[in-house]
Amino acid sequence: MTAKLADKLVGSADDRQLTKTINRYGHVDLLCIDELGYMELDRRGAELLFQVLTEREEKASVAIASNESFSGWTKTFTDPRLCAAIVDRLTFGGNIIETGTDSYRLAVTRAAQQH
Repeated sequence: MTAKLADKLVGSADDRQLTKTINRYGHVDLLCIDELGYMELDRRGAELLFQVLTEREEKASVAIASNESFSGWTKTFTDPRLCAAIVDRLTFGGNIIETGTDSYRLAVTRAAQQH
């Protein structure tokens, strides 16, 4: 979850372990970030997440799951410049896979109710 990662980064910064934490997230083969766009991040958490993404840029893969379009990410990253920079980092040389707007969980629930 995006919010948990941002909270962990803020906690690491408070504990003076930020460099170590960013390096750890910077070196895993694939960083998966789920539920991006679901919750607003405070400015500090968003900036620290940006640092992680910058550390990984053109070095390692990032997978993002979001029900929100890029234009809706301004609700998560309230600073428009930061939001644009994050989208830029994630989309440069990346692959965007759109699976549609229907919720998988909702479809499963509806199918179960019909039986």
